[in-house]
Amino acid sequence: MTYTVEKIGGTSMTEFDAVLDNIMLRPANPYNRVFVVSAYGGITDALLECKRSGKPGIYKYVAKRDEKWKEATEALQHRLLLINENLFADPITRLRADNFVRSRISEAINCINNIMETCRYGQFSLRHYLPQIREFLSSIGEAHSAYNTALKLKTLGINAKFVDLSGWSDKASGSLDNVILNAFETINVEKELPIVTGYAYCDEGLMKTYDRGYSEMTFSRIACLTKADQAIIHKEYHLSTADPRIVGTDKVRPMGTTNFDVADQLANLGMEAIHPNAAAGLRQNDIELCIKNTFEPDHKGTLISQQFQPEKEKIEIIAGKDKVFALHVFDQAMVGRVDNVSYEIMEVIADEHVNLIGKEMNANSITYYLKGGEKSLNKALYRVEKRYPNASIKGKMVALVSVIGASINTNTALSKGMLALMDDDISPIAAHSSMRNVNVQFVVEDELYHQAIQALHDEFIDSGVPATKKQPQLKMVN
Repeated sequence: MTYTVEKIGGTSMTEFDAVLDNIMLRPANPYNRVFVVSAYGGITDALLECKRSGKPGIYKYVAKRDEKWKEATEALQHRLLLINENLFADPITRLRADNFVRSRISEAINCINNIMETCRYGQFSLRHYLPQIREFLSSIGEAHSAYNTALKLKTLGINAKFVDLSGWSDKASGSLDNVILNAFETINVEKELPIVTGYAYCDEGLMKTYDRGYSEMTFSRIACLTKADQAIIHKEYHLSTADPRIVGTDKVRPMGTTNFDVADQLANLGMEAIHPNAAAGLRQNDIELCIKNTFEPDHKGTLISQQFQPEKEKIEIIAGKDKVFALHVFDQAMVGRVDNVSYEIMEVIADEHVNLIGKEMNANSITYYLKGGEKSLNKALYRVEKRYPNASIKGKMVALVSVIGASINTNTALSKGMLALMDDDISPIAAHSSMRNVNVQFVVEDELYHQAIQALHDEFIDSGVPATKKQPQLKMVN
């Protein structure tokens, strides 16, 4: 029997009836599977900060020593209890779920209060404790959803097992792999259905290392260490030819099949197919990844594998990212020392904790495409201006739009894409193709992001016009 490790996204978890009917209760035999669950939609944002808007959650208030963290914690507990009310009709079962929530929240409040009290003394600094606070706060959401899921399944006669990797009441530690192996040492997946927290406490510090991609790392390592036949991610949408919210649900279609090269390009743009480090583990262990739509259980979804190579060139997806900060540095004296300048600016980017999405350079200029909070981006700009007072340094918001496929003719895609954009009155700021024959990227004004996605989707997907002329292969000369 096929053994799978499956991850359920936060938005899907919020629609729990669909998760039960379409995923967990769908097969006659519910076992030989492991489920890694995310927090319910919006809960991690409330615990930390909103991923998109940056609106502060409990963690951000604590980091600023803002007493609003107490009010935010009370609001979160009320929200978690309301989820329980909607999930459990039986009062005894709901009481168990509510007690679990109240216990975790109470312990979290006591812990933060103790830390804040300790940091009143000059010898202790709050910033030294912030990484640990962020770690244990992030675990609350996944523990809540995993506990509820296991409890609900038990009421339906399934031998579900709540597997709490958060380390909340367990002093055991170690690497992520050791934490997982220890947890699964006594689990028999043929007779038990493990429901695992997406967050795992380990020496590496999942939040510190992978930030909000931590649940995908837990999912990936479980699949690799327990030798899954297939890894599956259940989302609220298909992995489609473009964002349906931009192009329209009537125009996009599921990708169907692709490879990990394409998944890596999507991850670099911040699309939530899978974290690149999580994908690397699956790829190295030759485990196929399937992205499925929670609400269309009969659809086979999109299969991502290392072996997939298309028989003909094909544009598979138009993807992109708006509100990208383009940091442009021009200095006539840079000629011959571009590498030194690049190294110094990369240090600034790393120090300010902004994400590097792309980079372009020539003899006397470099442009970095960055994503991060407004405060961090402005600080990075200020530090670069201070470091190079004689250079011309500019920063502006742009959008990146990529034409991606497992094997495409990048020269043809570049020319066709450029014409499609200009026909739609969009003048690209820059354009790039790669030797890898996987993607072509266009840089456009930020306010033209949606329009550019639509224009390229019309050209390459809707029209069905492939880039057919084979691009010549470069030969390396010793």
